Amino acid sequence: MPLLAKVAIKVQPRASQDRVAGMVGDEWKLLLKAPPVDGKANQACLEFFARGLKVSRSAVRILTGETSRHKRIEIAGVTQETVDRFLKGEA
Repeated sequence: MPLLAKVAIKVQPRASQDRVAGMVGDEWKLLLKAPPVDGKANQACLEFFARGLKVSRSAVRILTGETSRHKRIEIAGVTQETVDRFLKGEA
């Protein structure tokens, strides 16, 4: 069975830095410097997870919310526990 993790996030584009800003309800709040124009925030979101979790960019994809601030992200090659620790700043 392949390793696969999923996470619900709320993206805030045009932030001063790329970082996780804790939980908002049942979603993780992700601050991104990129503007929400021409898919730049989506690209920055995918690259943020790929870089932080040390997986290839192709291992990260948006399941739902391509045009919304509320997204569900899927990451292949890592456990859910690894993703949770990364989001909490423990990884």
